[in-house]
Amino acid sequence: MIKVRRFTSTWLMLTLGVSSLLSACSGPTGRALDQPKATGQEIAQQFCSNCHGLDGNSVSPQFPRLAGQQKAYLVNQLTDFKGHERRDSTGREFMWGINHLTNQQVQELAEIFSMMPPMKSHSNSITINTRGENIFLNGDPSHNVIACAACHGPDGSGQGEIPRISGQHQSYLLKQILTFKYTNDRPRGALMQQVTHDLNPDDAKNVAVYIEELNHK
Repeated sequence: MIKVRRFTSTWLMLTLGVSSLLSACSGPTGRALDQPKATGQEIAQQFCSNCHGLDGNSVSPQFPRLAGQQKAYLVNQLTDFKGHERRDSTGREFMWGINHLTNQQVQELAEIFSMMPPMKSHSNSITINTRGENIFLNGDPSHNVIACAACHGPDGSGQGEIPRISGQHQSYLLKQILTFKYTNDRPRGALMQQVTHDLNPDDAKNVAVYIEELNHK
């Protein structure tokens, strides 16, 4: 009986800990987000960091790295989450709870993450995915796929409303590419839908692998 109680107690503590973390990401309706006077810095530290990290480099690939992201892009995405217009599954689960944010708080959060040192891959790989590199830089004219670099730049840094993608989690990148390809869950995605329409899943993965390693070349 003693061993059972100890196991149950430990399991309960772990469950509550995980639940608290997820609720902080999925349904942030706590003090800071309910207060229009809360600063973006307070919100970033108290809530955003739970999933995206204090330095904007998330550990879990389920959540994108935001460090050094383009401010205009972040403003657009936060606005779309806030208005429940971005409907991809992870966005619905973890970001629809930010509907309390004011426009000022959105601007401050976007500024904070955009000013962080650019996102970095934690991979130790020194091998370049040549197929992904070729599509990224040159596209695939035989399948009407234009080069990613045409919009995101040869270094993947993006500009304005076009996001930085170099150093992003490859699994997150792949998921977003396929979201654009197969769904209408992301607004502002008309151009990406055209780009990904004829990109096959294998090449989508090759591109995602290359992009994550791009800032280690």
